[in-house]
Amino acid sequence: MSLGMFMLTSLVLFAMGAVGTFLNRRNFIIMLMCIEVMLLATNLVFLTASVALDDLTGQLLALWVMTAAAAETALGLALCVLHYRLRSTLDVELINLMKG
Repeated sequence: MSLGMFMLTSLVLFAMGAVGTFLNRRNFIIMLMCIEVMLLATNLVFLTASVALDDLTGQLLALWVMTAAAAETALGLALCVLHYRLRSTLDVELINLMKG
């Protein structure tokens, strides 16, 4: 497969994640999944550039993005559990009620 096909795939994945994040303002878990798809699309760009340029920098950036994504997911799911325990819903519009 050509490198352009990988770049097009990552562009489509990123666009799907962005559209899913901005159109779905109701469910917190679906928003987290869409953000994860966007991060995986950026990983695909970094890995494709790493192969194209024959350099390890893209692979290191992809590893860093996966680390940040794991931290973001852990924090997001912790907020999701806390919000569900307080409000018994995953509606994102009610999350501003969590202010102390």
